[in-house]
Amino acid sequence: PGPPHSRQSAKRECLWHGRRVPPLPPEQAPGTEAGTSYLVYDGECPLCSAYVRLVRLRESIGKVALVNARDGGELVDYLRGQSIDLDEGMVLLYRGQLYHGDACINILALLSTPSGFFNRLNVLIFRNARVSAVLYPVLRAGRNLLLRMLGKTKINPV
Repeated sequence: PGPPHSRQSAKRECLWHGRRVPPLPPEQAPGTEAGTSYLVYDGECPLCSAYVRLVRLRESIGKVALVNARDGGELVDYLRGQSIDLDEGMVLLYRGQLYHGDACINILALLSTPSGFFNRLNVLIFRNARVSAVLYPVLRAGRNLLLRMLGKTKINPV
């Protein structure tokens, strides 16, 4: 059986920059395998790396591959080809759907287990899509500031 879903998560479609993204058949995502979810994040951002380590997904959705966007690869190239700006947010590929930025953090909160302080706090804050949409730009700004302070570039420097 699959993981528990709320009515809200079952109806969510990937949205980024106001564009709806149709479901993605797994065979169309290069570098992926059926039955595995993929979380693409910035591996040089200490906040992003800590978040993906702490969020507990495997217990609720099964096999999850963490993909450092800076390492590139077929999936990262595919996402860029779909005009997904990985500097604008993490991406979750889950059951043929892409979730980016605030939609990603929202679905991660809905899918993660409530075990541990971090996960309970994550669910409490980000289970609401509107709250996620308001807070995610603040988190992204914090990431950008931290990268500058550490002397690191963005994933796709201009």
